[in-house]
Amino acid sequence: MKEFPQLPDSEFAIMQSIWSAEIPVSKTKVAEAAAPMRGWKPQTVYTLLTRLQDKGFISSQKNGKERFYTPLVTREAYLNQETGRFVRTFHENSISGLMNAMFSGSPSEEDLAELEQWLKQSK
Repeated sequence: MKEFPQLPDSEFAIMQSIWSAEIPVSKTKVAEAAAPMRGWKPQTVYTLLTRLQDKGFISSQKNGKERFYTPLVTREAYLNQETGRFVRTFHENSISGLMNAMFSGSPSEEDLAELEQWLKQSK
């Protein structure tokens, strides 16, 4: 599987807006969705869109005066990669280390039931 570069929070916020939009999504719609959340000006969003395109996360197509964007990386693929990177980096690839950090004490019965169900499905 192709490894994607890690995104800074600002670019990840733009990708979140794109992933949750109807595709293809216009530059204007991305700016309307993302700018108010962060207090960004539209030009900041446009700059981030260009960076994401340069990194291969999105493609763009001009239609009239508007530019439209399509994700080239799925949310699931990116989050799976980042989760794996997190576990390797901070928990030395240890699932038990991750679980201890997540629950920092004892997990609830609901958490244990959900984890047990996931383990059964994974076999």
